[in-house]
Amino acid sequence: MATIPESFLTGANAPYIAELYSRYIANPASVDASWAAFFRELRDEAPSVLAEARGATWASRPTLIGGNGSAPARATPATAGPAAVPAAAAQPSNSEIRAATLDSVRALMLIRVYRVRGHLMANFDPLELEGGKYHPELDPKTYGFTEADLDRPIFIDNILGLETATLREILAILKETYCGSIGVEFMHIQHPDEKAWIQQRIESIHNQTQFTVNGKRAIFERLVEAEEFEQFLHVKFTGTKRFGLDGGEATVAALEQILKRGSQLGVREVIVGMAHRGRLNVLANVMKKPYAAIFSEFQGHAAHPDDVQGSGDVKYHLGTSADRVFDGQEIHLSLSANPSHLEAVDPVVLGKVRAKQTLLGDSQRSQVLGILLHGDAAIAGQGLAAETFGLSELKGYRVGGTIHFIINNQIGFTTSPGYSRSSPYPSDVAKTVQAPIFHVNGDDPEAVVHVARIATEFRQEFKRDVVVDMFCYRRFGHNEADEPSFTQPIMYKAIAKHPTARQIYGERLVSEGVLTKDEVDGIGSSVRARLDQAFQSAQTYKQNRADWLQGKWSGLKTLIGEEELREEETWVSLAMLREVGRAISEPPANFNVNRKIRRVLAARRDMIERGEGLDWAMGEALAFGSLLAEGVPVRLSGQDSGRGTFSHRHAVLVDQETEDRYIPLNNVSDSQAAFEVIDSPLSEAGVLGFEYGYTLSEPDVLVLWEAQFGDFANGAQVIIDQFIASGESKWLRLSGLVMLLPHGYEGQGPEHSSARPERYLQLCAEDNLQVVNCTTPANYFHVLRRQIRRNFRKPLIVFSPKSLLRHRLAISPLSDFGPQSRFQRVITETDPLAGDAEVRRVVFCSGKVYYDLVKERRDRGINDVAILRVEQLYPWPRLRVMAEISRYSNAEVVWCQEEPANMGGWMFVLPRLTNILDELKRDQRVPIYAGRKASASPATGLLKTHEAEQRQLVEHALATAIDAIPQPFRRPVS
Repeated sequence: MATIPESFLTGANAPYIAELYSRYIANPASVDASWAAFFRELRDEAPSVLAEARGATWASRPTLIGGNGSAPARATPATAGPAAVPAAAAQPSNSEIRAATLDSVRALMLIRVYRVRGHLMANFDPLELEGGKYHPELDPKTYGFTEADLDRPIFIDNILGLETATLREILAILKETYCGSIGVEFMHIQHPDEKAWIQQRIESIHNQTQFTVNGKRAIFERLVEAEEFEQFLHVKFTGTKRFGLDGGEATVAALEQILKRGSQLGVREVIVGMAHRGRLNVLANVMKKPYAAIFSEFQGHAAHPDDVQGSGDVKYHLGTSADRVFDGQEIHLSLSANPSHLEAVDPVVLGKVRAKQTLLGDSQRSQVLGILLHGDAAIAGQGLAAETFGLSELKGYRVGGTIHFIINNQIGFTTSPGYSRSSPYPSDVAKTVQAPIFHVNGDDPEAVVHVARIATEFRQEFKRDVVVDMFCYRRFGHNEADEPSFTQPIMYKAIAKHPTARQIYGERLVSEGVLTKDEVDGIGSSVRARLDQAFQSAQTYKQNRADWLQGKWSGLKTLIGEEELREEETWVSLAMLREVGRAISEPPANFNVNRKIRRVLAARRDMIERGEGLDWAMGEALAFGSLLAEGVPVRLSGQDSGRGTFSHRHAVLVDQETEDRYIPLNNVSDSQAAFEVIDSPLSEAGVLGFEYGYTLSEPDVLVLWEAQFGDFANGAQVIIDQFIASGESKWLRLSGLVMLLPHGYEGQGPEHSSARPERYLQLCAEDNLQVVNCTTPANYFHVLRRQIRRNFRKPLIVFSPKSLLRHRLAISPLSDFGPQSRFQRVITETDPLAGDAEVRRVVFCSGKVYYDLVKERRDRGINDVAILRVEQLYPWPRLRVMAEISRYSNAEVVWCQEEPANMGGWMFVLPRLTNILDELKRDQRVPIYAGRKASASPATGLLKTHEAEQRQLVEHALATAIDAIPQPFRRPVS
């Protein structure tokens, strides 16, 4: 609101302010900009104040101008026409009109400021550590009111449901609505309908729900279940980490309300993401995971059947799924597994929700709902939370709004809020997307359930994000073995004396006559009995099923046997290839294609007609188009993916006159599946997490994430490490996600050269990933199609090229895509050489360096050095590599790479090549390295240095005697 000096709001200025407001109503441009802004914010609430003050029958409402302090009668507007006003009716003077108008304006200012700032004086801290709260903008004196004005009626034009009210009445309603157990932040929202909806929803009932006796009992039962569960674990497994919900038990009641109200409003499936705080309680009391299963895990037993392999994870990271019924309506629940990176699961949940909505045809996004539970320190401190909010309104990532629930313990491990964030509330990050925020006292469970209900209704009405920030506390330390008073002694003295939410609410229900003391005690006894029985059953509890290959995943398998023996049919008939190729190279008539792109399309048409010279972009388009024609949807997401960072893809054509968009791959055939290509925000972790989540819900869609440059994936390392590489082993969750990481040394400096292959290779074990560095468009075509044609799902890492996108040698004939063709893990020698026995050296390499090597070899006329391309680095093609080494029985074995010795594939292939040489009993037992020396930086930033290094590594690989090639981590050759 515009800042107007307090001195202007005194009675002495009444005529001036009234006159200003009168002029503003007639013509906003007639007053100073600061006053215009001030009045503009009031105008929404009271457009008719001045009109009423001037035109009403004043004789019927004398209390508007002085009065005797009695309760005002409802005002009656004057009837139109001169006859409506009796001749004897007293008409107000100008000074009376101005005074009444000023009172109304002051009151409206006060009402509006309570809507904006009322939360600053609300009572939502159960521990009351801050003491009394005061804010000058919420003080009536700021607006010129005195004690004498408290009982004088003021015309407020049906604001707060009253046409006239005393200042005392207005303040009572405002404090009840905005300063009780609930504080609301919604006036920052710029959508008038949303703001009006919230205002009406809370003011019409003074921000309180009148719960029935059954409703109050249900809330109490949820509190009892939550508290008894935590206390039971605390006694039975003393000192064991559980990251309990103690102090935040109302979370369970809130989630139950979201599910119940959501089911009434059309929600059929809910996907939940949360960190470890309270996770076990949510698993038990919301997801209804059997108590016995949880107790069995506390006793050290596996969370999955004995015949299912995997490393597993700690119990407070695990997910599950369940079906619940509310009022006869079934709702499916899924709690996503999450690592200790607290907010990492956020975009994953959004991706799962989006995929489910697409699968169900939920175009209104009302049937599938995402709920994210946050910690106060995590949502304020971790960038993934902000990235997740940033995705909420974007076309390619919209899920129709997410309900965010903050378990606000007012502490992060040992860090107090004043040290962990710069904003007043942890929820302030949500204001970036204009989400409404409900702060609520966790010790008032009715208020918590009330705002959970409103949040659900808001999400279903407007399909936008909404936040509930529940102030509570953490009764014990960060984990149950910590001593929190080391760092927060005052807080924990208060907590030690503070009754639980269950005790507070139980006493309240007894005093209200809703429950008797015996009923309160009986509910607790019943829950304890169930826990005791489950504890006894846990001794022999056995998990009898794993849910990872059910539903959409049924029919898919885990890996059995040698990977190299698996040969999926990925070829496509030449007729289909030509049909796809023609469709994607012909824009519609009257579509104004950029002239440069028109040449690209013409070249593609020529490739498909001649059957020769197909380049990288064409190979990819044929892979996508053939899958689409076969009914397989394709989703490609990344920064500038529509055009392609290197201007090679042009999957989206833009009309040069109208900027209309045309997507050729969505015009392959009448019965094809859908193709999505999305230019993502400048986010790596958030978008990659989203796409990974999408694959968790949908195994039958080819989902690809493309890094603008390969090294940009560094920003998503948490998603890669915690989910993509290890999710199957830890949580039994399969994913077929494809990561496209541009890679190759062209002298573009350290940040635009390496996709850091060494990082992915270091993560490889137990067939968890597929890592490829293809050198031909055809091989790229086959590996993409293989990803969806296999009967299992594994993430695929593709080190995609840059200079090879247009390299004259990096092309394939159409026949390499057609019948009987397939992905080649190792591409053998293609040039005519001397006999196998005469080959003196075998150079293994991967990726773009092959073309540097083969060019130099041809230029020099060398015919006794074979160059073999390892197209798939993991799973390591041991049998094929061994066969090639055996073929060249007299040859030296060299590994050549562009990357420094401590990067790239060298440290990965070294032990594997050594094992093969040892197994073959070759005289040479260790392969020779030809490449850049070890370096702290991925590449030089100087073009001349880069070119010199490149020439040298090619020389070493092809011509330098083995003894003269410098080896990493060995004394230099003298």
